[in-house]
Amino acid sequence: MFAMEFLKTCVLRRKACATVCFWRSHVTLKLSVRKINTTSPRSTVMPAWVIDKYGKNEVLRFTQNMMMPIIHYPNEVIIKVHAASVNPIDVNMRSGYGAAALNMKRDPLHIKIKGEEFPLTLGRDVSGVVMECGLDVKYFKPGDEVSHKPKSLTHTQAASLPYVALTAWSAINKVGGLNEKNCAGKRVLILGASGGVGTFAIQVMKAWDAHVTAVCSQDASGLVKKLGADDVIDYKSGNVEEQLKSLKPFDFILDNVGGSTETWALNLLKKWSGATYVTLVTPFLLNMDRLGIADGMLQTGVTMGSKTLKHFWQGVHYRWAFFMPSGLYLDDIAKLVDEGKIQPVIEKTFPFSEVPEAFLKVERGHARGKTVINVI
Repeated sequence: MFAMEFLKTCVLRRKACATVCFWRSHVTLKLSVRKINTTSPRSTVMPAWVIDKYGKNEVLRFTQNMMMPIIHYPNEVIIKVHAASVNPIDVNMRSGYGAAALNMKRDPLHIKIKGEEFPLTLGRDVSGVVMECGLDVKYFKPGDEVSHKPKSLTHTQAASLPYVALTAWSAINKVGGLNEKNCAGKRVLILGASGGVGTFAIQVMKAWDAHVTAVCSQDASGLVKKLGADDVIDYKSGNVEEQLKSLKPFDFILDNVGGSTETWALNLLKKWSGATYVTLVTPFLLNMDRLGIADGMLQTGVTMGSKTLKHFWQGVHYRWAFFMPSGLYLDDIAKLVDEGKIQPVIEKTFPFSEVPEAFLKVERGHARGKTVINVI
């Protein structure tokens, strides 16, 4: 998988990064770059986990002969990966989820034939050390930790944060409009609170002095309370909707569950007060896989627009949110970590040799934080 390779090329772009493979600081955006090599082609190989086709967990294959990456663009670096984490989206993409969108990004001119993306490496979270820098990279040098990660964290801890942190930050701040200046006293509901995104969201909301209600199973209640949740609702102990209706209305809802929850969750918001429901479970990539890029995007726009208007006339805001790469957000997150306001929540670590077991662990669900791979 992508994040499990010992070495990887990372494109350092403030607004156009496709993966979260570094903690960064002051990276300069290059809107256009020349396609040149700044390192010599290598014949050296390295170990990696890859897939040769989409499917279940047995498609994961270990190889000792993955070619080491080279720098193709002057704003790239090569890093030596020390640790990586596995996210639910990595498991879904192993089975082909999002393939249409990712193939378009890899090959926008459709030059390659179907299947040429294999062998494919998966993953999106890593922590490591810079080995080589492109000619236009000004703020990194060989030996830097990747890159300017929170000083208080180990590589194992740092690898657990970027994807879930930026996903939660996108939903809460960019889409939801909440920040440290306007969040005090807000009533926040987090559905699916014990996973990677949920455990991070609880801590951000409490750092900003919100009142947090967390929905999870009873065996995760101790964890979310430790992270700061004010109220905990056990979704296994009875009808969740009825339990939540007994509480005061909410100013903001973050939905990590999806499915039938959005049919009743918006009724828990304060009407005509600017209250917002944000879901991270959307049909965006699924539509493109099923209908193709153009029709999929059209269907997504129609669905999003109709739901937004429907709920707007009912006095609440309905929004979708996605992972959003941002160097600025990572800087803010790193600051909160080093101040002790956010801590990584790691459920289990695996050695590099047990990547398939890590995938199965995440695939089973019911996460209590993150699953991390120690590469070195």
